[in-house]
Amino acid sequence: MKNLKYSLPLSLTGLLLAKPVYAHCPLCVAGAGVGLSLSRVLGIDDSITGIWMGAFLGATSFWLNNSIKKTYIPLQKLVIYLVIFVTTVFSFYRFGLINEHNGLILNLPKLTFGIIIGGVLFYLFDFINAKIKENNGKVLFPYQSIVLSLGSMLIASFGMYIILNYYI
Repeated sequence: MKNLKYSLPLSLTGLLLAKPVYAHCPLCVAGAGVGLSLSRVLGIDDSITGIWMGAFLGATSFWLNNSIKKTYIPLQKLVIYLVIFVTTVFSFYRFGLINEHNGLILNLPKLTFGIIIGGVLFYLFDFINAKIKENNGKVLFPYQSIVLSLGSMLIASFGMYIILNYYI
């Protein structure tokens, strides 16, 4: 009971002093992470897993960029995005997580191909979302960013599934 006497005021103080969240979209990061984990557990093809990995890396890089208060270099958002992608793919190659035994698409290992597709789509749909907000002065519907980001990844995943199973 003594602990309760002190924990309630501390909890309320924490709520009153909480800072606003300036993340790109924590739900996008969590959604991409869950999709990535689920695809690995279910044994889904590496190219589809790569799409979710690309989205996860993109959301993480936007989150990092938004947590940096100032712009230190021109095109900082793009530079952070590319650095995170290159270092992740390099480390995957270095530690044997990407290999050619799972097959190639356009002469790239499936996971690398998926990461590139997912990363480009995520960046593209973030740009489209920003333009929609800029043109209208607001979002068109609640959770628009999440719907566009995760929706594009779902469509890309289904598209990749169809291509892999019916055309390749």
